[in-house]
Amino acid sequence: MIGGGLAGLSAGVALVEAGWRVRLFEQRPFLGGRATSYMLPNGEHVDNCQHVTLGCCTNLEDFYRRVGSAGKIKFFGRLVFQDPQGRIGEMRAGMLPAPFHMTGSFATFAPLTLADKWSIARAMLDILRGKGHTADLDTPGGISMLEWLKRRKQTTGAIERFWRVVLVSALDEELHRTDARYGVDVFWKAFLSNRGGYRMGVPAVPLAELYAGCKAEIERRGGEVNLRTPVRAIRMENGAIAGVEFDGGRVESADAYIFALPHPAMAELAGDEMQRLEPGLVQLAKIGVAPITGVHFWFDREVMREPFVTLLDTTTQWIFNKTSLYGSSNGAGKEIGQYLQLVISASYDLLEKPRQEIIDLCLKELHQALPAAREAKLVKATVIKEAAATFSPQPGVDRWRPKQQTRIGKMFLAGDWTDTRWPATMEGAVRSGYLAAEAVLRKAGTPKQILQPDLPADGLSACL
Repeated sequence: MIGGGLAGLSAGVALVEAGWRVRLFEQRPFLGGRATSYMLPNGEHVDNCQHVTLGCCTNLEDFYRRVGSAGKIKFFGRLVFQDPQGRIGEMRAGMLPAPFHMTGSFATFAPLTLADKWSIARAMLDILRGKGHTADLDTPGGISMLEWLKRRKQTTGAIERFWRVVLVSALDEELHRTDARYGVDVFWKAFLSNRGGYRMGVPAVPLAELYAGCKAEIERRGGEVNLRTPVRAIRMENGAIAGVEFDGGRVESADAYIFALPHPAMAELAGDEMQRLEPGLVQLAKIGVAPITGVHFWFDREVMREPFVTLLDTTTQWIFNKTSLYGSSNGAGKEIGQYLQLVISASYDLLEKPRQEIIDLCLKELHQALPAAREAKLVKATVIKEAAATFSPQPGVDRWRPKQQTRIGKMFLAGDWTDTRWPATMEGAVRSGYLAAEAVLRKAGTPKQILQPDLPADGLSACL
């Protein structure tokens, strides 16, 4: 197993439970990949970026259960949105069955006009009629989400204050660079097909603590986890992998190799012979990347009571109340009043901006959104930029995403960028790991179903 992110960990845990001896190699000194955290000198933990899950993420939920982390996720059924004028909108399930369970909160969503709501309702009806798949999603090469919305005559307010707000956060890409299939899928699975699909789960512990059980589970079953062990080369023999080379010329061999690396790293590692044997490796260069920026603020007093809030019409998209989410554990806010994390997805405009300029911009927006912050003292702040946080779900990207089983002997792939039919999410990463494990077991003649089914439709959605 090469790579200790969610894809590699989920594949590894699935295989050790199937009786395989797993050896995992990760180049960094920690597990979790892009979903991890760092410890500050004072003992506080800082996530590299806030990661969340939804009720419709069935495989991520299964993975957390397997590694003993299910109880470390807090789920919320109330999502709060706020515009610069201070108007509040909420999304929450009411008494009606799916797909009408959010009708009440949608009708009273203050930041949207009546015209906005009517246009959104028409588009939602279109998604419902197609059960998450409208006819124009089959356009060769795909169509962008923005084009899909324009075809349905969405108002500017609906696009900017509803569709964009939800989808840029969920998919880490702007609407004109997002395949509409993913955007439509988000609304079908999270908001229309099931009453609980939209519920948001937020880790109640630093991200690194979510995966502590992975190492223990692998080692308990006779496997091993090797940190600070980067792969330097792949040795080939007769169309199959003969071994992987590490520092000092050390070579390790195995019955099967799962490469769970970011796709740019996988493309760089694959030599000419591998690319000739597996054309999918050549296509990796066509898959773009998208950035996420996290801004961390520590104040001398409480400035926010909600666990999280979504901001409209601002650079800042989400504010997470880490002090509230962590409670009294993990050192969050130990020496100060409150710790907040701000998240900006698809943050292309911030990549070249200096750290202080980003802090000033976000602090100004925070003062506008949270009046209590105007009187509070900012004790410290930091900015974490992830320039290649996710792969870009550009229109038609699925044609470049390789399967988990390759044409190269003993070689399997895992990563949210492989063919999972999901975008770049933690759910997509776990799905890829499960699919890779299934491919290994199938090739060995011991097939096993590991991938979990989607959240089933309920209420009237099931009838329809």
